[in-house]
Amino acid sequence: MKKRIASAVMACICAASLLAGCASATEDTASKTSSKAAASTATSAASSAASSATASKATSAATSSTASKAASSSTASAASGTSAAASGYKVAMISDTSVSDGGWGASCYQAMLDAAKEEGWETTYTDNISVSDYVTALTDYADQGYQLIFAPGNQYQDAVNQVSDDYPDIDFCLLNGTLEKDNVTSVLPDANQIGYMAGALAGLMSKTNQIGFIGGMELDTTKAKLECYTKAAQKVNPSIQVQSAYAGSFSDAAKGKEIAASMISTYNVDVMFGDASAVDTGAREAMAASADHYDIGQPGDLGSADDKLIICSVVTDNAALVKQCMEDVANKSFGNKTIKGDLSNGCLSVGTFSSLVSSDIQKQYTDIVEQIKAGTWIQ
Repeated sequence: MKKRIASAVMACICAASLLAGCASATEDTASKTSSKAAASTATSAASSAASSATASKATSAATSSTASKAASSSTASAASGTSAAASGYKVAMISDTSVSDGGWGASCYQAMLDAAKEEGWETTYTDNISVSDYVTALTDYADQGYQLIFAPGNQYQDAVNQVSDDYPDIDFCLLNGTLEKDNVTSVLPDANQIGYMAGALAGLMSKTNQIGFIGGMELDTTKAKLECYTKAAQKVNPSIQVQSAYAGSFSDAAKGKEIAASMISTYNVDVMFGDASAVDTGAREAMAASADHYDIGQPGDLGSADDKLIICSVVTDNAALVKQCMEDVANKSFGNKTIKGDLSNGCLSVGTFSSLVSSDIQKQYTDIVEQIKAGTWIQ
Protein backbone atom coordinates (compact mmCIF):
# COMPACT_ATOMS: atom_id res chain seq x y z
CA MET A 1 0.00 0.00 0.00
CA LYS A 2 2.79 2.44 0.93
CA LYS A 3 4.52 1.66 -2.36
CA ARG A 4 1.40 2.48 -4.33
CA ILE A 5 0.97 5.79 -2.47
CA ALA A 6 4.61 6.68 -3.10
CA SER A 7 4.26 5.89 -6.78
CA ALA A 8 1.19 8.09 -7.02
CA VAL A 9 3.00 10.97 -5.34
CA MET A 10 5.94 10.66 -7.71
CA ALA A 11 3.58 10.62 -10.71
CA CYS A 12 1.95 13.83 -9.53
CA ILE A 13 5.36 15.47 -9.08
CA CYS A 14 6.41 14.46 -12.63
CA ALA A 15 3.14 15.73 -14.09
CA ALA A 16 3.55 19.05 -12.32
CA SER A 17 7.09 19.37 -13.69
CA LEU A 18 5.91 18.68 -17.21
CA LEU A 19 3.12 21.26 -16.95
CA ALA A 20 5.55 23.86 -15.64
CA GLY A 21 7.90 23.13 -18.55
CA CYS A 22 5.05 23.50 -21.06
CA ALA A 23 3.96 26.79 -19.50
CA SER A 24 7.52 28.09 -19.65
CA ALA A 25 7.88 27.08 -23.29
CA THR A 26 4.57 28.72 -24.12
CA GLU A 27 5.62 32.00 -22.47
CA ASP A 28 8.92 31.92 -24.31
CA THR A 29 7.19 31.38 -27.65
CA ALA A 30 4.66 34.13 -26.96
CA SER A 31 7.42 36.63 -26.11
CA LYS A 32 9.05 36.01 -29.45
CA THR A 33 5.87 36.52 -31.43
CA SER A 34 5.72 39.89 -33.18
CA SER A 35 3.16 42.48 -32.17
CA LYS A 36 1.66 42.30 -35.63
CA ALA A 37 1.07 38.59 -35.35
CA ALA A 38 -0.42 39.05 -31.90
CA ALA A 39 -2.75 41.73 -33.29
CA SER A 40 -4.02 39.46 -36.00
CA THR A 41 -6.12 36.53 -34.75
CA ALA A 42 -5.48 33.15 -33.17
CA THR A 43 -4.91 31.93 -36.69
CA SER A 44 -1.61 33.82 -36.81
CA ALA A 45 -0.33 31.59 -34.04
CA ALA A 46 -0.64 28.80 -36.56
CA SER A 47 2.35 30.37 -38.27
CA SER A 48 4.76 28.90 -35.74
CA ALA A 49 3.00 25.74 -34.77
CA ALA A 50 1.43 23.60 -37.61
CA SER A 51 -0.59 21.59 -35.15
CA SER A 52 -4.06 20.22 -35.55
CA ALA A 53 -5.30 22.40 -32.69
CA THR A 54 -4.15 25.53 -34.52
CA ALA A 55 -5.76 24.42 -37.78
CA SER A 56 -8.99 24.07 -35.87
CA LYS A 57 -8.68 27.67 -34.62
CA ALA A 58 -8.07 28.93 -38.17
CA THR A 59 -11.15 27.15 -39.46
CA SER A 60 -13.20 28.51 -36.61
CA ALA A 61 -11.98 32.04 -37.27
CA ALA A 62 -13.06 31.74 -40.89
CA THR A 63 -16.55 30.71 -39.82
CA SER A 64 -18.44 33.94 -39.19
CA SER A 65 -22.06 34.97 -39.24
CA THR A 66 -21.85 35.02 -43.01
CA ALA A 67 -19.90 31.81 -43.26
CA SER A 68 -22.63 30.04 -41.30
CA LYS A 69 -25.12 31.12 -43.98
CA ALA A 70 -22.85 29.91 -46.74
CA ALA A 71 -23.07 26.41 -48.12
CA SER A 72 -19.44 25.85 -47.29
CA SER A 73 -16.63 27.74 -45.61
CA SER A 74 -13.15 26.43 -45.07
CA THR A 75 -9.60 27.33 -44.16
CA ALA A 76 -7.36 26.35 -47.02
CA SER A 77 -3.81 26.90 -45.80
CA ALA A 78 -3.22 23.25 -44.97
CA ALA A 79 -4.78 21.99 -48.19
CA SER A 80 -2.75 24.39 -50.32
CA GLY A 81 0.49 23.45 -48.61
CA THR A 82 1.08 27.12 -47.72
CA SER A 83 2.83 27.79 -44.43
CA ALA A 84 1.57 30.78 -42.51
CA ALA A 85 5.00 31.02 -40.89
CA ALA A 86 6.72 32.01 -44.13
CA SER A 87 5.50 35.62 -44.18
CA GLY A 88 2.95 36.18 -41.43
CA TYR A 89 0.49 37.52 -44.01
CA LYS A 90 -3.05 36.27 -44.54
CA VAL A 91 -5.41 36.49 -47.54
CA ALA A 92 -9.12 35.63 -47.64
CA MET A 93 -11.40 35.13 -50.64
CA ILE A 94 -15.17 35.43 -50.87
CA SER A 95 -17.21 33.78 -53.62
CA ASP A 96 -20.88 33.68 -54.56
CA THR A 97 -20.31 30.29 -56.18
CA SER A 98 -18.59 27.14 -55.02
CA VAL A 99 -14.80 26.95 -55.14
CA SER A 100 -15.29 23.45 -56.56
CA ASP A 101 -17.65 24.49 -59.38
CA GLY A 102 -15.20 23.38 -62.07
CA GLY A 103 -15.22 26.87 -63.56
CA TRP A 104 -14.78 30.46 -62.45
CA GLY A 105 -14.96 29.90 -58.69
CA ALA A 106 -12.55 26.98 -58.77
CA SER A 107 -10.09 28.79 -61.05
CA CYS A 108 -10.04 31.96 -58.93
CA TYR A 109 -9.63 29.95 -55.73
CA GLN A 110 -6.74 28.02 -57.25
CA ALA A 111 -5.20 31.30 -58.37
CA MET A 112 -5.24 32.53 -54.77
CA LEU A 113 -3.70 29.27 -53.54
CA ASP A 114 -0.95 29.35 -56.17
CA ALA A 115 -0.06 32.96 -55.44
CA ALA A 116 -0.13 32.35 -51.67
CA LYS A 117 2.10 29.30 -51.98
CA GLU A 118 4.73 31.35 -53.80
CA GLU A 119 4.53 34.25 -51.36
CA GLY A 120 4.12 32.21 -48.17
CA TRP A 121 0.71 33.56 -47.23
CA GLU A 122 -1.99 31.85 -45.21
CA THR A 123 -5.32 31.47 -47.05
CA THR A 124 -8.98 31.04 -46.26
CA TYR A 125 -12.28 31.42 -48.11
CA THR A 126 -16.04 31.60 -47.81
CA ASP A 127 -18.05 30.46 -50.83
CA ASN A 128 -21.70 30.19 -51.92
CA ILE A 129 -22.57 33.50 -50.30
CA SER A 130 -25.60 35.52 -51.37
CA VAL A 131 -25.50 39.09 -52.68
CA SER A 132 -27.00 40.35 -49.43
CA ASP A 133 -24.05 38.86 -47.52
CA TYR A 134 -21.20 40.38 -49.56
CA VAL A 135 -20.64 43.25 -47.11
CA THR A 136 -20.90 41.02 -44.04
CA ALA A 137 -18.41 38.50 -45.45
CA LEU A 138 -15.87 41.21 -46.29
CA THR A 139 -16.38 42.85 -42.89
CA ASP A 140 -15.86 39.55 -41.06
CA TYR A 141 -12.46 39.01 -42.66
CA ALA A 142 -11.47 42.64 -42.10
CA ASP A 143 -12.36 42.24 -38.41
CA GLN A 144 -10.17 39.15 -38.26
CA GLY A 145 -7.17 41.12 -39.49
CA TYR A 146 -6.61 39.58 -42.92
CA GLN A 147 -4.17 41.91 -44.64
CA LEU A 148 -5.65 41.23 -48.10
CA ILE A 149 -9.19 40.28 -49.15
CA PHE A 150 -9.67 38.92 -52.67
CA ALA A 151 -13.03 39.61 -54.34
CA PRO A 152 -12.99 37.71 -57.65
CA GLY A 153 -15.47 39.62 -59.76
CA ASN A 154 -16.94 42.98 -60.73
CA GLN A 155 -20.17 42.06 -58.91
CA TYR A 156 -18.42 42.70 -55.57
CA GLN A 157 -17.34 46.25 -56.43
CA ASP A 158 -20.03 48.12 -54.47
CA ALA A 159 -19.45 45.98 -51.39
CA VAL A 160 -15.66 46.41 -51.62
CA ASN A 161 -16.11 50.17 -52.01
CA GLN A 162 -18.23 50.31 -48.85
CA VAL A 163 -16.11 48.06 -46.62
CA SER A 164 -12.79 49.52 -47.77
CA ASP A 165 -13.96 52.90 -46.43
CA ASP A 166 -14.70 51.34 -43.05
CA TYR A 167 -11.35 49.52 -42.89
CA PRO A 168 -8.64 51.80 -44.35
CA ASP A 169 -5.86 49.53 -43.00
CA ILE A 170 -7.14 46.42 -44.83
CA ASP A 171 -6.30 45.98 -48.53
CA PHE A 172 -8.73 44.67 -51.14
CA CYS A 173 -7.95 43.02 -54.49
CA LEU A 174 -10.90 43.32 -56.90
CA LEU A 175 -10.85 41.12 -60.00
CA ASN A 176 -12.44 42.67 -63.13
CA GLY A 177 -13.01 45.85 -61.16
CA THR A 178 -12.61 49.51 -62.03
CA LEU A 179 -12.15 50.77 -58.48
CA GLU A 180 -8.90 52.44 -57.42
CA LYS A 181 -8.45 53.68 -53.82
CA ASP A 182 -5.67 53.88 -51.24
CA ASN A 183 -6.53 50.34 -50.11
CA VAL A 184 -8.11 48.94 -53.30
CA THR A 185 -6.31 47.58 -56.36
CA SER A 186 -8.30 46.31 -59.32
CA VAL A 187 -6.86 43.50 -61.40
CA LEU A 188 -8.24 43.48 -64.91
CA PRO A 189 -7.67 40.81 -67.56
CA ASP A 190 -8.28 42.27 -71.03
CA ALA A 191 -11.98 41.54 -71.68
CA ASN A 192 -11.68 42.51 -75.34
CA GLN A 193 -8.88 40.06 -76.01
CA ILE A 194 -10.73 37.30 -74.13
CA GLY A 195 -13.80 37.90 -76.30
CA TYR A 196 -11.75 37.96 -79.52
CA MET A 197 -9.96 34.73 -78.63
CA ALA A 198 -13.16 32.85 -77.80
CA GLY A 199 -15.06 34.23 -80.79
CA ALA A 200 -12.36 33.38 -83.30
CA LEU A 201 -12.28 29.74 -82.20
CA ALA A 202 -16.08 29.50 -82.08
CA GLY A 203 -16.30 30.86 -85.62
CA LEU A 204 -13.71 28.41 -86.88
CA MET A 205 -15.34 25.40 -85.20
CA SER A 206 -19.06 25.96 -85.78
CA LYS A 207 -20.72 23.78 -88.41
CA THR A 208 -24.22 25.22 -87.99
CA ASN A 209 -23.13 28.88 -88.12
CA GLN A 210 -24.91 29.36 -84.80
CA ILE A 211 -22.87 30.02 -81.66
CA GLY A 212 -23.94 30.96 -78.14
CA PHE A 213 -22.89 33.20 -75.28
CA ILE A 214 -24.24 33.14 -71.72
CA GLY A 215 -23.41 35.88 -69.25
CA GLY A 216 -24.08 35.88 -65.53
CA MET A 217 -25.03 39.53 -65.16
CA GLU A 218 -24.80 42.52 -67.47
CA LEU A 219 -21.45 43.72 -66.16
CA ASP A 220 -19.24 45.97 -68.29
CA THR A 221 -16.59 43.28 -68.65
CA THR A 222 -19.16 40.65 -69.68
CA LYS A 223 -20.75 42.97 -72.23
CA ALA A 224 -17.31 43.73 -73.66
CA LYS A 225 -16.58 40.01 -74.00
CA LEU A 226 -19.88 39.44 -75.83
CA GLU A 227 -19.28 42.31 -78.22
CA CYS A 228 -15.76 41.15 -79.09
CA TYR A 229 -16.84 37.48 -79.23
CA THR A 230 -19.39 38.45 -81.89
CA LYS A 231 -16.96 40.57 -83.90
CA ALA A 232 -14.29 37.89 -83.94
CA ALA A 233 -16.61 35.03 -84.86
CA GLN A 234 -18.12 36.98 -87.73
CA LYS A 235 -14.69 38.05 -88.94
CA VAL A 236 -13.57 34.43 -89.44
CA ASN A 237 -17.01 33.36 -90.67
CA PRO A 238 -19.40 36.12 -91.90
CA SER A 239 -22.32 33.66 -91.81
CA ILE A 240 -22.09 33.26 -88.04
CA GLN A 241 -25.03 34.31 -85.88
CA VAL A 242 -24.62 34.76 -82.13
CA GLN A 243 -27.36 33.86 -79.66
CA SER A 244 -26.82 35.44 -76.24
CA ALA A 245 -28.57 35.54 -72.89
CA TYR A 246 -27.96 36.60 -69.30
CA ALA A 247 -28.82 34.23 -66.47
CA GLY A 248 -29.12 36.93 -63.82
CA SER A 249 -26.93 34.76 -61.62
CA PHE A 250 -23.46 33.31 -61.30
CA SER A 251 -24.54 30.31 -59.25
CA ASP A 252 -27.69 28.92 -60.92
CA ALA A 253 -26.35 25.93 -62.87
CA ALA A 254 -29.90 24.77 -63.66
CA LYS A 255 -30.57 28.11 -65.35
CA GLY A 256 -27.45 27.72 -67.46
CA LYS A 257 -28.57 24.27 -68.56
CA GLU A 258 -32.04 25.60 -69.41
CA ILE A 259 -30.69 28.51 -71.49
CA ALA A 260 -28.22 26.34 -73.39
CA ALA A 261 -30.83 23.65 -74.08
CA SER A 262 -33.16 26.30 -75.47
CA MET A 263 -30.44 27.70 -77.73
CA ILE A 264 -29.70 24.21 -79.02
CA SER A 265 -33.31 23.26 -79.70
CA THR A 266 -34.27 26.62 -81.22
CA TYR A 267 -31.16 27.63 -83.17
CA ASN A 268 -28.95 24.52 -83.13
CA VAL A 269 -26.16 26.44 -81.42
CA ASP A 270 -23.16 24.13 -81.60
CA VAL A 271 -20.41 26.16 -79.86
CA MET A 272 -20.89 27.90 -76.50
CA PHE A 273 -18.83 30.38 -74.51
CA GLY A 274 -19.89 31.47 -71.04
CA ASP A 275 -18.97 34.21 -68.61
CA ALA A 276 -21.16 33.08 -65.74
CA SER A 277 -19.20 30.81 -63.38
CA ALA A 278 -21.40 27.94 -62.12
CA VAL A 279 -24.03 28.82 -64.73
CA ASP A 280 -21.47 27.73 -67.33
CA THR A 281 -21.30 24.31 -65.70
CA GLY A 282 -25.02 23.84 -66.31
CA ALA A 283 -24.67 25.02 -69.91
CA ARG A 284 -21.97 22.42 -70.48
CA GLU A 285 -24.34 19.69 -69.30
CA ALA A 286 -26.78 20.69 -72.03
CA MET A 287 -24.06 20.87 -74.67
CA ALA A 288 -22.69 17.47 -73.67
CA ALA A 289 -26.12 15.89 -74.24
CA SER A 290 -25.92 16.65 -77.97
CA ALA A 291 -23.36 15.20 -80.38
CA ASP A 292 -20.89 17.58 -82.00
CA HIS A 293 -21.68 20.43 -79.63
CA TYR A 294 -18.75 22.14 -77.99
CA ASP A 295 -17.78 24.55 -75.23
CA ILE A 296 -14.91 27.01 -74.83
CA GLY A 297 -13.68 27.30 -71.24
CA GLN A 298 -12.37 30.14 -69.07
CA PRO A 299 -10.58 31.36 -66.97
CA GLY A 300 -8.59 28.17 -66.24
CA ASP A 301 -7.39 25.51 -68.67
CA LEU A 302 -10.51 23.38 -68.21
CA GLY A 303 -10.12 20.83 -71.00
CA SER A 304 -7.65 18.22 -72.19
CA ALA A 305 -6.54 16.56 -75.40
CA ASP A 306 -9.13 13.81 -74.83
CA ASP A 307 -12.00 16.14 -73.96
CA LYS A 308 -15.08 15.64 -76.12
CA LEU A 309 -16.82 18.81 -74.98
CA ILE A 310 -14.35 21.58 -74.10
CA ILE A 311 -12.41 22.19 -77.30
CA CYS A 312 -10.04 24.74 -75.74
CA SER A 313 -9.91 27.41 -73.03
CA VAL A 314 -9.03 31.07 -72.88
CA VAL A 315 -6.68 30.97 -69.90
CA THR A 316 -6.24 33.89 -67.53
CA ASP A 317 -3.28 33.78 -65.17
CA ASN A 318 -5.13 35.29 -62.24
CA ALA A 319 -2.46 33.89 -59.92
CA ALA A 320 0.10 36.32 -61.37
CA LEU A 321 -2.29 39.23 -60.80
CA VAL A 322 -3.08 38.22 -57.21
CA LYS A 323 0.61 37.62 -56.54
CA GLN A 324 1.40 41.17 -57.63
CA CYS A 325 -1.17 42.44 -55.12
CA MET A 326 0.45 40.37 -52.36
CA GLU A 327 3.85 41.77 -53.18
CA ASP A 328 2.46 45.31 -53.14
CA VAL A 329 0.95 44.70 -49.68
CA ALA A 330 4.28 43.43 -48.37
CA ASN A 331 6.17 46.33 -49.98
CA LYS A 332 3.61 48.88 -48.76
CA SER A 333 2.97 50.05 -52.33
CA PHE A 334 -0.59 48.73 -52.56
CA GLY A 335 -3.57 50.68 -53.88
CA ASN A 336 -4.64 53.40 -56.32
CA LYS A 337 -3.93 51.30 -59.38
CA THR A 338 -5.30 48.76 -61.85
CA ILE A 339 -3.05 45.83 -62.75
CA LYS A 340 -3.88 44.72 -66.28
CA GLY A 341 -3.33 41.31 -67.82
CA ASP A 342 -3.28 40.49 -71.52
CA LEU A 343 -1.53 38.42 -74.18
CA SER A 344 1.50 40.71 -74.22
CA ASN A 345 2.44 40.09 -70.56
CA GLY A 346 1.44 36.41 -70.51
CA CYS A 347 -1.62 36.85 -68.32
CA LEU A 348 -3.78 35.58 -71.20
CA SER A 349 -2.95 32.45 -73.18
CA VAL A 350 -4.43 29.63 -75.24
CA GLY A 351 -5.31 26.51 -73.27
CA THR A 352 -5.07 22.84 -74.26
CA PHE A 353 -6.66 21.90 -77.56
CA SER A 354 -9.01 18.93 -77.71
CA SER A 355 -8.18 16.40 -80.40
CA LEU A 356 -11.51 17.47 -81.94
CA VAL A 357 -9.77 20.64 -83.15
CA SER A 358 -7.91 19.77 -86.34
CA SER A 359 -4.28 20.74 -86.77
CA ASP A 360 -5.32 23.08 -89.59
CA ILE A 361 -7.78 24.96 -87.37
CA GLN A 362 -5.24 25.02 -84.53
CA LYS A 363 -2.77 26.68 -86.88
CA GLN A 364 -5.32 29.21 -88.13
CA TYR A 365 -6.35 30.00 -84.59
CA THR A 366 -2.88 30.45 -83.11
CA ASP A 367 -1.99 32.75 -86.03
CA ILE A 368 -5.07 34.84 -85.24
CA VAL A 369 -4.14 34.97 -81.55
CA GLU A 370 -0.71 36.35 -82.46
CA GLN A 371 -2.44 39.09 -84.45
CA ILE A 372 -4.76 39.83 -81.52
CA LYS A 373 -1.67 40.10 -79.32
CA ALA A 374 -0.10 42.56 -81.76
CA GLY A 375 -3.34 44.54 -82.01
CA THR A 376 -3.49 44.11 -85.78
CA TRP A 377 -6.37 41.67 -86.24
CA ILE A 378 -9.35 43.88 -85.36
CA GLN A 379 -8.72 47.62 -85.23
